[in-house]
Amino acid sequence: MKTDVELKDDVLAELRWEPKVNAANIGVTVKKGVVTLTGNIDSYAEKYAVEKATERVSDVVAIANEIDVRLPGSSERTDADIAAAAVNALKWKYFISNHCFKVVVENGWITLDGEVEWQYQKNLAYEIVRDLVGVKGVINRISIKPRISPEDIKKKIETAFGRNAQFDAQKITVWVNQGKVTLLGTVRSWAERNQASTAAWAAPGVSEVVNNITVAS
Repeated sequence: MKTDVELKDDVLAELRWEPKVNAANIGVTVKKGVVTLTGNIDSYAEKYAVEKATERVSDVVAIANEIDVRLPGSSERTDADIAAAAVNALKWKYFISNHCFKVVVENGWITLDGEVEWQYQKNLAYEIVRDLVGVKGVINRISIKPRISPEDIKKKIETAFGRNAQFDAQKITVWVNQGKVTLLGTVRSWAERNQASTAAWAAPGVSEVVNNITVAS
């Protein structure tokens, strides 16, 4: 297990390695494996990239992302402009119909509502609007409509875990209540914990994943 000083050095190194991030604008503090990120940056897309880069570092047990998005004058857009851009992007990219979603924009923050059949559709909608110019944040309230039984969902997730070489499936327990999946157990790193969530979300009919997996010290 790394010390907090070692972990901080590794996070800073990973941020410098990530081409989408200007590491000079990011402050990093670490306490007992919990990483707090601070600073001011120009876009929500970069804030997202900072968080993902931090997640890749081993021994990170939690992340507090307190970075502020402060748009430069050239990136400022009205809420109406952002809403129109979001609707058009959802319509034309990745074959997702904009009729599935309701888009609300307030003070640069986009809220997505609607209902889809698969988690990847919810993720794609978020990714599409996340990188739009002028966006300060995204709240994704799109819901997943379950179409298969809880038993089938559990079986599909456990089978997927068994195929995954990134973590030991025997150390993870899966509980399913309607479309809500709860994961329990232990893994070796934050990255493995996220891999388990990703695998669970890939199952059809999953509307929520509660990841209670702990990272072993």
